[in-house]
Amino acid sequence: MNAALLPLIAAVPLLLAGVTALVPGRLLHRLILLGTPLTTGLIGIWLLLQHLGGTPVLAAQVGGFVPGISIPFVSDTLAAGMLAVTGLTTVIVLWFSIRSTEDTLAFFTPLVLVLVGGVNGAILTGDIFNLFVFVEVMLLPSYALLAMTGTWRRLGVGRLFLTVNLVTSSVFLIGIALLYAAAGAVNIAALHGAATDDPRVALGAGTVLLALTIKAGAVPVHGWLPRAYPGTSAMVMALFAGLHSKVALYAIYRIYSVVFEGTQRWIPILLTVVLLSILVGSWATFSGNTIRRAIAFQMVAGVGYILLGVALSTAAALAAGLVYLVHHILTVGALLLASGAVEKTYGTAHLIRLSNLLRREKALAWIFGLGLLSLVGFPPSSGFWGKVALVLAAAESEPLVAWLTIGTIIIASIISLMALQRLWHEVFWGPKMELYRPADPLLHDGDAKRPVPLQDWVRIPFADLMPAATMLGLALLVFVLPGPFFDVAASAVVGLLDPSAYVQAVLPQGALP
Repeated sequence: MNAALLPLIAAVPLLLAGVTALVPGRLLHRLILLGTPLTTGLIGIWLLLQHLGGTPVLAAQVGGFVPGISIPFVSDTLAAGMLAVTGLTTVIVLWFSIRSTEDTLAFFTPLVLVLVGGVNGAILTGDIFNLFVFVEVMLLPSYALLAMTGTWRRLGVGRLFLTVNLVTSSVFLIGIALLYAAAGAVNIAALHGAATDDPRVALGAGTVLLALTIKAGAVPVHGWLPRAYPGTSAMVMALFAGLHSKVALYAIYRIYSVVFEGTQRWIPILLTVVLLSILVGSWATFSGNTIRRAIAFQMVAGVGYILLGVALSTAAALAAGLVYLVHHILTVGALLLASGAVEKTYGTAHLIRLSNLLRREKALAWIFGLGLLSLVGFPPSSGFWGKVALVLAAAESEPLVAWLTIGTIIIASIISLMALQRLWHEVFWGPKMELYRPADPLLHDGDAKRPVPLQDWVRIPFADLMPAATMLGLALLVFVLPGPFFDVAASAVVGLLDPSAYVQAVLPQGALP
């Protein structure tokens, strides 16, 4: 692929958002809605093959301006892999939006396309200020998507989501200002290793990383996520889970590895945040009174597992963290879409209102069973290889760090097992269900409807479960064929630990003019 075309990966979805806002037509909108992220995913795979085949980095300077002044768009193995994963998972989530008819809501298609354009731009940009810009492009349609889907509770959590992200964006901007004041640049390539020599640069970059950590939902700045995400619909929650927090995690990997050069100086702070996220997220899963709230706390734990790669900053740990990131996107997405299918048919995902679904919904039980096993880390699941790789990477660290990390992973896995077993027991075991709420809570407030007797013919349509089954199938592929995924992750890590090719592609002269 010609490097000059990289900006189009972000620009085209934004242009199509304008087209779909002006031109009506459900069929046209659905074709664009599914085709745009699918194209992104396929381009990501194409770029990935190109990078693995001998072209480690592609860089484009927007407008033909000189490097260091222009806005750089950069693709390497890590960026291409993220484009492929986020693009393909977005297609599957939007497939479910058609099944739930949420795609028929006013301006749904242009809002999602703006979100996709922001995600693509955030992944490809080589400039921290423009990373901020594209993150804001992601957030703007997200406010509307959150407000227009879910129950009436969405209005309250929408205010929380808005407030947290506005404050976090302010912190992000402060970090960028400090960074520019100290280094005179916000180009990631130009900042290579700068934080290891200049404490002022370290302060600015650290402030940026703090903002990204809040957006990712790590402890102790995690409380907003399990309160806000379950308030919207399952489809939008799956979209946010696969895009918002994962783009923030991707940016943390990129900035810390390049700007701080993976220095071990910050291990005590990073390890504390990581291990607390794993433990708190696992334990708080017990407090989930709905399926999606329990999964939201597992998202917090997952952030800890993924950031463990950054905390240890070895080649093995970074690769394990990236594989775990892919596993988490796929597994959590499958569980959220399956929860959405439950809500669409039974009108609720509250644990006390569901019971004995194992006898009624065999396919659903298989999806949930394998998905929950994957979160715990049991085979056959992608989570198994992810946790094994993290444990092996931690074992190579200093003895104290190794014991703390491995012990935390084991304890948190046991806690998650018990908490998710409680979820399974409440939803799939227990007495036979007698009542249900047939109203669709994705578009209406289902609690306003009285429960009615549950008839034997009431079943989740298999087509509603297909998106979740497809995403779970991709997660199982990671378990069956882990080698290619770890090979790609290892190649991405080479570019993080030795970003010389990245720097040379973005700044051919090696410095700002």
